[in-house]
Amino acid sequence: MATPKLLEDAAARLDEAAYRIAEVRTQAPTIPVLHEWLSAITEYCLALSDIQRLNNESIHEKLHAIAGRLGIEQVL
Repeated sequence: MATPKLLEDAAARLDEAAYRIAEVRTQAPTIPVLHEWLSAITEYCLALSDIQRLNNESIHEKLHAIAGRLGIEQVL
């Protein structure tokens, strides 16, 4: 799957997790509610991590493309 599509999917997961967090915060703190909150927070963190990783990959690919156009052989 292409990076832009993966990034869109991660952003959608982030939005869904943020929605779940907002919903759970309105409820009384019971064990099932806290479990749902923790699950939503975990999904939010994983989606955010995926977004950061994909953005880094995209930047890295662009740096290689620029270096190729400039004739630079090695890019960190």
